[in-house]
Amino acid sequence: QVQLVESGGGLVQAGGSLKLSCAVSGSTFDDKTMAWYRQLPGKQREFVARIFSSLVTGYEDSVKGRFTISRDNANRMFYLQMNSLNPEDTAVYYCTTWLYGTQFWGRGTQVTVSS
Repeated sequence: QVQLVESGGGLVQAGGSLKLSCAVSGSTFDDKTMAWYRQLPGKQREFVARIFSSLVTGYEDSVKGRFTISRDNANRMFYLQMNSLNPEDTAVYYCTTWLYGTQFWGRGTQVTVSS
């Protein structure tokens, strides 16, 4: 089993920044791909960003250049720095990873961007 706990969500004005954190426990960390997804109101959960154990990263097109994913293997944490936020980024953000083909999720953290 893998446990993930998000933190750092909140309310921010358009153009502002937030940094989300995800604490991971229950399995090895530095060999795993970590990712952030989000669920906008009334929509399905969607991919936002991922970081491989090699530190290679990937982003959904709408967040490229604004969001940065990073990881701290020593502390079993990974992060999502979100800049230039706009109201369309309002969503519940989830951190996730995979173990033996099973995807594990945190409970999510709400990000609300006001216009």
